[in-house]
Amino acid sequence: MSVISNSFVVLLKIIVGFFTGSVAIISEAIHSLLDLAASIIAFFSVRISNRPADKEHPYGHGKIENISGTIETILIFVAGIWIIYECIHKLINPVSIKLPLLGITVMLIGAIINFIVSKIVGRTAEKTNSVAMKSNALHLLTDVYTSLGVAISLFIVNLTGWTFLDPIIGVVLAIFIMFEAFKLLKESFPPLLDARLTANEEKSILQVIESYKNEYIEFHDFRTRRSGPEEYVDFHLVVSSNKNIKTAHELCDRIEKDIHALFKRAHVLIHLEPENERLRN
Repeated sequence: MSVISNSFVVLLKIIVGFFTGSVAIISEAIHSLLDLAASIIAFFSVRISNRPADKEHPYGHGKIENISGTIETILIFVAGIWIIYECIHKLINPVSIKLPLLGITVMLIGAIINFIVSKIVGRTAEKTNSVAMKSNALHLLTDVYTSLGVAISLFIVNLTGWTFLDPIIGVVLAIFIMFEAFKLLKESFPPLLDARLTANEEKSILQVIESYKNEYIEFHDFRTRRSGPEEYVDFHLVVSSNKNIKTAHELCDRIEKDIHALFKRAHVLIHLEPENERLRN
């Protein structure tokens, strides 16, 4: 849906952008073109990331989504710089906008289409915890805001004749787009370096472990990381030396089950340790 809708919107904006001579519309067309590229990257990355682990990739293919999100972010930054350059050129060499009402109509059509698709993609991303789809939904929603911004600026230009507003709005949109890209980068890039889960996510996992504190001595070496749509959690669990292996294993199973209730695709590894003699004494 994202690829098809973006293809249609890009074509529409490019044609109308050249007809009207509006740098804001052309900037929006470039933005939508990057959304299309991002949708295509997301399409393939989601398919690859869902492949099961194999001999060459024993931890699965989840990080392809983080690579995808990082590439999308770089594309957005490049587009933002290009848009600002074009807008400054238009400020120095102003050009009158033709057929502004056509431009307004196209911007509104694009905003409505991308709003509907972004909501569908966003809901699916939340269900699957897909980084690539989350970033794609964000791209689409950003396009909605920028399209509405361009429509409003064209409306004001049509009423007042202030053509300088067109490139100024273009610069504002470019900065907004780059700011959104920076937020996306903070989500997509850290997992490539095996950064830990967020504080709230770790807190929810720790609460699960601590809910069983009456059945173990203590736990340590708690670690988390994310790979695409999957979370990895591991820690050492110290149990009484009197506890038999079957009972200890059942305890681990219950902890894992509760963590999976919070993170459906989590991989949980619990290393059991017998109670230390020094601690017991």
